[in-house]
Amino acid sequence: MIRDIAAGRLIDGERLPPERDMAEELGISIGTLRKALADLTEKGLLERIQGSGNYIRQGGAHESVYAMFRLELLTGGGLPRADVLNVERMAKPDVLPAFGTSAEGTRIRRLRYLNDVMIAVEEIWLDGDSGFVRRDQLSDSLYRYYQKQLGFWIVRAEDRVTIKEVPAWAPEVFSKAPGTVTGYIERFSWADRPKPVEYSRTWFDTDRAHYVQRLK
Repeated sequence: MIRDIAAGRLIDGERLPPERDMAEELGISIGTLRKALADLTEKGLLERIQGSGNYIRQGGAHESVYAMFRLELLTGGGLPRADVLNVERMAKPDVLPAFGTSAEGTRIRRLRYLNDVMIAVEEIWLDGDSGFVRRDQLSDSLYRYYQKQLGFWIVRAEDRVTIKEVPAWAPEVFSKAPGTVTGYIERFSWADRPKPVEYSRTWFDTDRAHYVQRLK
């Protein structure tokens, strides 16, 4: 729900289905659902009106760690998670576009999922002057890691969406073989500095996911 609110699939003021219907759809108990709804209420994402229902409130949506994740399952939505393949600090290769202020960067390669459906491989480069990345501290959200561990916030991002061949380093378990043309996203991300602090590229399986951008 946090991801859907941040992505604009659930809009401010929208009334949620009855709790029993939601619990049945999610396959959880009413008690578990109500605890989750209470947590969303504390985060400022939900207003619970006695006798009327539960309503979306977007006051806290800007803090969502999923707000900039634009891939969704073809059926809609999906909760993002990631498996880290490797993390390595090195000199920036010449093939990368210019970003940041250091000649070095940290390269992070990951497999991406939505609701446990593998949908993408990605390679993220963090500028060397932005800090040292420890693999054992990484979570599904790199942006949250940057906030909690490195002390800076990603405030805006620019995406360029096209098609490209899956890279040779993609693991065998990925649904698209290396060399297969598929969806491709390049992203530059900025913190409170003039130059982007992060550059990433994502190859996503167009048979399983699509890129969605919503205007509010």
